[in-house]
Amino acid sequence: MKRYGLWEITADILLILFGTAAYALGLYYFITPSNVAPGGVSGISILVNFVSGLPVGVVNAAINVPLLLVGWRFLGREFIWKTLLSGISFTVVYDTVFPLFITPYQGEKLLACLFGGVLMGIGLGLVFLRAGSTGGMDIVNKLLNRKFPHIPLGRATMFTDLVVIAFSIFVFRSIESALYAIIVIFISSQLIDMVVYGGDRGKLVYIFSLQYEAISNGIIKNLGRGVTWLDGEGAYTGQQKQVLMCALRNNEYHKVKKLVHEIDPDAFMIVSDASEVAGEGFKPIDSGR
Repeated sequence: MKRYGLWEITADILLILFGTAAYALGLYYFITPSNVAPGGVSGISILVNFVSGLPVGVVNAAINVPLLLVGWRFLGREFIWKTLLSGISFTVVYDTVFPLFITPYQGEKLLACLFGGVLMGIGLGLVFLRAGSTGGMDIVNKLLNRKFPHIPLGRATMFTDLVVIAFSIFVFRSIESALYAIIVIFISSQLIDMVVYGGDRGKLVYIFSLQYEAISNGIIKNLGRGVTWLDGEGAYTGQQKQVLMCALRNNEYHKVKKLVHEIDPDAFMIVSDASEVAGEGFKPIDSGR
């Protein structure tokens, strides 16, 4: 198990608490009063609350118990203590704190779904960013992401949420509520991916030029980025060439493009989006974030 310093643990706690509060606020203030069940255990809790009147936070906590046991076995103690922190704080703020100070939004349902989805997505993203979860289907989504790491967390969340939305049609007896729920989970899933992966996105650049040495030196000197030389061979000419490969942050790409043009206007570039870049000069590979 990875050892954490005091600062790391403090950052985990603060961001998980803040993210959980944002997520709970989106549900309490915007989503629940609109009779929208945006998937996951929280969505199930809203449906149970609608039918029985049981507090959303209490129902959420009860459903989480067996899922936490599964998570303990497959995801480890670190994930579980963070999930417990988030789950307990969610129940407290949703059922106890918010009712004392906040009156739920009763306005336009579409606006409620838009802003509720934003708050929920940012909140979940912050929790995921610190390798935690709010419990419930987040545990299932984490397990899916662990087995299929090429599937972004936002998309995994969206998939599992659709199942709950299907049931909400029968509980609320309204297809409209289900359509609004789809809006919520789409927005929140986009925000989750933006928070979790956004800071790690970048560009992967391949540069073909006879002036490869000058371009390499320019990138290293002006941007402080490493450059890899790849051996290439023209299929038609059979000529040996050096291909430059370089990983960049998004805001560095235009500098490299300008540098290449100044050194060799006839250079050829291939640029692709990198959903995540980790290692020296970027985030640590073993950060687990």
